Amino acid sequence: MHRTPHRSPSLLQAILPLGVLTLLLALNVIIFGDGGLDGPNQLALLVAAAVALVIGVVNGHSFDELMDHVTRSIGIALGAILILLLIGALTGTWLISGIIPAMIQHGLQLISPTVFLPAACVVCAVVSLATGSSWSTVATVGIALLGIGKALGFHEGIVAGAIISGAYFGDKLSPLSDTTNLAPAVAGTDLFTHIRNMLWTTIPTMLLTLLLFTGIGLFRTAPEVPIDTGAFQAAISSRFNIGWWLYLVPLAMVVMIARKVPVLPALFVGVLLGGLFALIFQPELIRSLSTEGGPMRRAYEVIFSAMGSGASVVTGHGAVDELLTNKGMGGMLNTIWLILCALAFGGALEGAGLLQRITSSVMKAVNGDGSLIATTAATCVLVNVSASDQYLSIVVPGRMFAPVFREQGLAPEVLSRTLEDSGTVTSALVPWNTCGAYMSGVLGVATLTWAGRSRDCPLLPLWYPWIFQAPAARSGNLSTPLAYQVMDEAFYRHIALAPHGLSVLVQGPSGSDPGARCPWYDLARGR
Repeated sequence: MHRTPHRSPSLLQAILPLGVLTLLLALNVIIFGDGGLDGPNQLALLVAAAVALVIGVVNGHSFDELMDHVTRSIGIALGAILILLLIGALTGTWLISGIIPAMIQHGLQLISPTVFLPAACVVCAVVSLATGSSWSTVATVGIALLGIGKALGFHEGIVAGAIISGAYFGDKLSPLSDTTNLAPAVAGTDLFTHIRNMLWTTIPTMLLTLLLFTGIGLFRTAPEVPIDTGAFQAAISSRFNIGWWLYLVPLAMVVMIARKVPVLPALFVGVLLGGLFALIFQPELIRSLSTEGGPMRRAYEVIFSAMGSGASVVTGHGAVDELLTNKGMGGMLNTIWLILCALAFGGALEGAGLLQRITSSVMKAVNGDGSLIATTAATCVLVNVSASDQYLSIVVPGRMFAPVFREQGLAPEVLSRTLEDSGTVTSALVPWNTCGAYMSGVLGVATLTWAGRSRDCPLLPLWYPWIFQAPAARSGNLSTPLAYQVMDEAFYRHIALAPHGLSVLVQGPSGSDPGARCPWYDLARGR
């Protein structure tokens, strides 16, 4: 059967779906405000995806071929969806077991409002550095810190910004992090050289971040109505049995993740332990939340309801009642809906060859070291916005620009640092990216509310005009060709920009299967 040859899209065609998406999202902000996540933003992504599909068909792609790209794109999010559902269940059981209330109670006792923001940032950085997971950090200590910050009178956006800044700082520098391992693998350098090179941008940015948060704490205007933290603590103590033993569950979670237990089993164990601790240590609360049947029936009903639809503990203190309410797995459904629509949009762009057309145009702007690094960073951000996936924002630009960095004589660790500085951290600033949607869903704070307050993320690009000059080591040494050889021989990964779209393949030295899928597409997606 004769097939119509594919035409390369024009640049106007390539940017049209992004323009449509930007316009619709702007309208949603104006008309719906924070309610955009309840459906309008998802529909905007689907409309933009439809525009991309139409352009693909006009350029000779079959609809079935395009939908195959969409289906494969959605498929990579299945692990992330399972993680989100388990996070919802975990927050439910950790609430009724008293774990989250205990963290809030002790945080109010130990942390002064003046130093709360930098302290929250540092705590999240330490936990994320130890576990290698910004997602787990935000879903555990991050939720408790958000409650403490709100109890101290801070805006939820600034607290979420401190939490996410710290979580991503630790995730970037942790040798246990998947993105910290992926970036040097793609760029062609070793892990610890990559981590050392990231210190040039990450440490100054983190210090400035802590300085800004400290300044906010020192000079913030006191609330018109003073916050009575004693009343908060009394309200929590009236419904929960608070004790040190409740920290055994989060400690077990940290140990499991640090010992490289896969994130899904670790979360599942955390959910079960939360339910068990609720049964053992909060029997009065369970009795009050269900009045039908015997003790075992009540416990079963309360624990499973907390996992599925959430729980609401009433203390008589309005602000505390708000903190002690969540929606369980059900609260994650809008986030999952957003992720599915975003990946459908990314798959449509990829299948129609629009993403490749944009990136090839971006490549033409390269005319020196500075513009090369800036163009690489811009491409990472573009992939985060268009493909809605953190891993692709590292892999696609990394393989595109690796030969160019080599030709320019720049060491591969400069590329790997740029991929992380611009791909990893900006993923959390895009509302429809898997990372941005996750953070918003877990913390219950709209992305646009905290994006401007997450100091560590948007500040990183500000260092590029000067910071690359000192650490941008030249690759005219013996180790650089060896690093690329190690990458080619051991990692066997490359990105093939095929006429039919973006294909992530595995390529060995000789005789290997060129059609095998890249393992990074089949990860469980646990950040």
